[in-house]
Amino acid sequence: MSKLLDRFRYFKQKGETFADGHGQVMHSNRDWEDSYRQRWQFDKIVRSTHGVNCTGSCSWKIYVKNGLVTWEIQQTDYPRTRPDLPNHEPRGCPRGASYSWYLYSANRLKYPLIRKRLIELWREALKQHSDPVLAWESIMHDPQKCLSYKQVRGRGGFIRSNWQELNQLIAAANVWTIKTYGPDRVAGFSPIPAMSMVSYAAGTRYLSLLGGTCLSFYDWYCDLPPASPMTWGEQTDVPESADWYNSSYIIAWGSNVPQTRTPDAHFFTEVRYKGTKTIAITPDYSEVAKLCDQWLAPKQGTDSALAMAMGHVILKEFHLDNPSDYFINYCRRYSDMPMLVMLEPRDDGSYVPGRMIRASDLVDGLGESNNPQWKTVAFNTAGELVVPNGSIGFRWGEKGKWNLESIAAGAETDLSLTLLGQHDAVAGVAFPYFGGIENPHFRSVKHEPVLVRQLPVKNLTLADGNTCQVVSVYDLVLANYGLDRGLEDENSAKDYDEIKAYTPAWGEQITGVPRQYIETIAREFADTAHKTHGRSMIILGAGVNHWYHMDMNYRGMINMLIFCGCVGQSGGGWAHYVGQEKLRPQTGWLPLAFALDWNRPPRQMNSTSFFYNHSSQWRYEKVTAQELLSPLADASKYSGHLIDFNVRAERMGWLPSAPQLGRNPLGLKAEADKAGLSPTEFTAQALKSGELRMACEQPDNGSNHPRNLFVWRSNLLGSSGKGHEYMQKYLLGTESGIQGQELGPTEGIQSEEVEWQTAAIEGKLDLLVTLDFRMSSTCLFSDIVLPTATWYEKDDMNTSDMHPFIHPLSAAVDPAWESRSDWEIYKGIAKAFSQVCVGHLGKETDVVLQPLLHDSPAELSQPCEVLDWRKGECDLIPGKTAPNIVAVERDYPATYERFTSLGPLMDELGNGGKGISWNTQDEIDFLGKLNYTKRDGPAQGRPLIDTAIDASEVILALAPETNGHVAVKAWQALGEITGREHTHLARHKEDEKIRFRDIQAQPRKIISSPTWSGLESDHVSYNAGYTNVHELIPWRTLSGRQQLYQDHPWMRAFGESLVAYRPPIDTRSVSEMRQIPPNGFPEKALNFLTPHQKWGIHSTYSENLLMLTLSRGGPIVWISETDARELTIVDNDWVEVFNANGALTARAVVSQRVPPGMTMMYHAQERIMNIPGSEVTGMRGGIHNSVTRVCPKPTHMIGGYAQLAWGFNYYGTVGSNRDEFIMIRKMKNVNWLDDEGRDQVQEAKK
Repeated sequence: MSKLLDRFRYFKQKGETFADGHGQVMHSNRDWEDSYRQRWQFDKIVRSTHGVNCTGSCSWKIYVKNGLVTWEIQQTDYPRTRPDLPNHEPRGCPRGASYSWYLYSANRLKYPLIRKRLIELWREALKQHSDPVLAWESIMHDPQKCLSYKQVRGRGGFIRSNWQELNQLIAAANVWTIKTYGPDRVAGFSPIPAMSMVSYAAGTRYLSLLGGTCLSFYDWYCDLPPASPMTWGEQTDVPESADWYNSSYIIAWGSNVPQTRTPDAHFFTEVRYKGTKTIAITPDYSEVAKLCDQWLAPKQGTDSALAMAMGHVILKEFHLDNPSDYFINYCRRYSDMPMLVMLEPRDDGSYVPGRMIRASDLVDGLGESNNPQWKTVAFNTAGELVVPNGSIGFRWGEKGKWNLESIAAGAETDLSLTLLGQHDAVAGVAFPYFGGIENPHFRSVKHEPVLVRQLPVKNLTLADGNTCQVVSVYDLVLANYGLDRGLEDENSAKDYDEIKAYTPAWGEQITGVPRQYIETIAREFADTAHKTHGRSMIILGAGVNHWYHMDMNYRGMINMLIFCGCVGQSGGGWAHYVGQEKLRPQTGWLPLAFALDWNRPPRQMNSTSFFYNHSSQWRYEKVTAQELLSPLADASKYSGHLIDFNVRAERMGWLPSAPQLGRNPLGLKAEADKAGLSPTEFTAQALKSGELRMACEQPDNGSNHPRNLFVWRSNLLGSSGKGHEYMQKYLLGTESGIQGQELGPTEGIQSEEVEWQTAAIEGKLDLLVTLDFRMSSTCLFSDIVLPTATWYEKDDMNTSDMHPFIHPLSAAVDPAWESRSDWEIYKGIAKAFSQVCVGHLGKETDVVLQPLLHDSPAELSQPCEVLDWRKGECDLIPGKTAPNIVAVERDYPATYERFTSLGPLMDELGNGGKGISWNTQDEIDFLGKLNYTKRDGPAQGRPLIDTAIDASEVILALAPETNGHVAVKAWQALGEITGREHTHLARHKEDEKIRFRDIQAQPRKIISSPTWSGLESDHVSYNAGYTNVHELIPWRTLSGRQQLYQDHPWMRAFGESLVAYRPPIDTRSVSEMRQIPPNGFPEKALNFLTPHQKWGIHSTYSENLLMLTLSRGGPIVWISETDARELTIVDNDWVEVFNANGALTARAVVSQRVPPGMTMMYHAQERIMNIPGSEVTGMRGGIHNSVTRVCPKPTHMIGGYAQLAWGFNYYGTVGSNRDEFIMIRKMKNVNWLDDEGRDQVQEAKK
């Protein structure tokens, strides 16, 4: 009754007062508190994370109430750091905190979906054919039926189906494709396994059991920095973010730390309290500039020029004028600078640097009989020629000498850096100069294209009796940077104010950065490194790596670090952070992911070459190899189209290929049997005779293109797909916005290796299957969309390069609606495949072409010169002058049994990685007891891998990073090669075995492993190269040291044996596109950049309501105030961006943070949100990749040559895009294309 009275105005209780009437005791209704309590009540908290490729790898508390996820907050129980280091937590960002919105949002995929036209064709075919494979065949043999569903991709039309029906359809399509064309015509794309490694492995395991093609991602994303393999023989290895705190000087070069490394940014700010100076180098005023002591704003695309100008200062002041003993000794031991390079004479009397001298060049190989062609040579301080330990020739074929001890021929020795003072003569050596190339959008400094500089040389007598002149790499580097050494060199600079390559004054002309800032920062950077023994660091962002000549940008910065002895020292070195690339338990994951326990080798392909070819982007190529060549090269040897270089690389075994051969590889065994040959011998002979062709030579002949494509954990068509419009036209066969014209066989540069077809095939993919938890852009263009569990609904594992922990994704709730985890989805498809294939595929012999792999003896395949068997320059020798040809036995009806069990090859061949291997019998026995074993069938007795947790346990048991016993075995295996004892690095953790339930309880720090170059220690933060420097383990390069000189013939021909400034290329996407009708507003060409955004992680979260509310709610393009005034654009106007590749529409953000001449569109803003039609194309506006196109670089195709050898996501062509220019203009009308009959048009105003 009292509660009722409380609601009346005049029936109020008078409470007692206290505190002199300032307080009053009341007895009011407090029922509202129950609502508050109920809002924050929960049933349980489960640990999980976000598998989103952001490098954060943050552990979160997932709150569950009544079987639903209600909210998430950050975990705070990471293992503590040592007392002098801040802790890692709290880790998280607003994007991660909004993820639970997805689970029950309208954009959540709830049921299996299929394109209506396709399912109608399928159901009708099944009525006529009881065999699903024959039913699919009937559709494929009818061009009109194929066209009917391909041409409507991207236009809606999905209907709900069920798992059984769609699994059967997918399996039938796979079986028919394999039977008719070959397993390599079935491909799959998924990126960054570290973010959810079991989910990735589910798809690639299925594909690998079939013999399908697994596509790479790190190179395609342009996250792969080719400079890292070039310099260190390592894909990428970087310090954890906690090591920033150990630094004394940090340059954030193109890395927007607070925006793209949000969970780790606290280390960047905390280290400033210690007195560490921080410098920001970005063309725009980005958020990181606010956290730094100084901001430099070079012209975008000129980073290598700035780095070389800084390198000029470092070399002059700390190597020549006042040599730092630390720098000199570091370079002598840990770089290739002491190694000798032979000089090749030119017609004008000067010389050009050739290849490195090898032991085989000298009399008796200087006593080296094992791999003398791969052992580099230097002078010691006594003036004697020596073959120092550690070069790549010591790695294979002998044991105990692959180390960086100061030993040559068994004796202690110190190497000489320079020949100056002991030289026989001074010679003029020619260097290419690219800084004078004219480009209307970038500054140039005119000099001769060939600069001859004076170097000290020695004369050597070779094994054949001839004499050659040699120089040291150190002397070449000093000359390349334009340092004067008193040798009467007119092309070298006497002081910093001379505008000669590569002085600070020259750097100012190119970059726009005042010379005094270049000098000061270079001096401070080096002086700090000198005083602290290497504690200077450069944090790099992906943007610097997205230019065509990204390797020149990175090599310029890497050289600065090597000159200053920073690499491998705690608090110093190269910190390249992009996607979540670091799969820490990699060697435990590989057998699971690529079915190495059942079949070896897997089919793997670099995506850049794959999509460049099969989306026919090469048919529009206007960049020529000839314009990329060094002025010192013989251009007649490097003729042809860019795709010709890719074909030659595939043919010589440098790059992989997919599809591989012009015929079904399953049919070659029968032909070989008729000829009385093995499949390997028959294939080699058929290729050599021309009877059999490489598929890449005839991409449009109708049978040499991919036909089935799986996409999972990815938004290929909404995020990473460079050349988006080309993919739509040629892969999907639907409408596209391409504004350019195919060049044709007579226009531009003609292809020499690729057969030109007048009409390229459109709609090459017969089936596109996408797995996702939300309706992404890729889903819109797919034929089948399968709903996956979210990151709070499945079990998986997650690691990052930013911290040393491994932690889980956990199923806090069951998958909602009819969604399933990736593991369960592919397990279901595998089961359907095993049933459907009966009568069509049985036990088959598949012929697989494998490239010459890095970290294998094949990296020693092709020394000194390039020989092409097709041209008769050498014989076709599989695994030597051509790809390795391997016959692989497949049991297709047993696909499901093999998918769900661990195969016998782990017992027979063991496990390993990066060139070492060890026995795994103990781990296999353990997994059999833990997961149980198969009771019957083809996999009887093998350990089970039935669930995602089973798969996780396989990874954890096999990986040295999570199993101390395996770690000790791995270090022992490495020690046999190096001749040094390394097991002390893991012996104290030999009994530690991390299990899945352990990481669900708390993130666990991993164990030090020889497959990584840093240490997981309580005494030192993880820093890349640490074990190379402190354990004397060689880098996996030609010299065994940090490789500044790249002596492969192609590297020399393209002018990149040493670092050089190379301006952005002209893609001609604007200058040579078709005439676009004007709309009455002015237009302007601007450089188009695509940095990472604040309100999304790639395309994820870009349509999340919470993030849309915080941002502008749709696609935006940033432009400068100067350009906006010229174009009559005001903030929030609708603008159109277009070039020969396509067009997009977005709102304009006009800002003074953006310099004139460039525009920024944060990448992967989904096309499903707030995008009107394009005035140029007449279709809905595209995404950021609608105005890009792939342009591969020949030097990234090199293989079979020490560190320049292909590996999956290690080296290969890279999908750059920042050299692109676009036209931008204000839109006259905004057409939302909402109604087919009555398009809604509004004025293009704010």
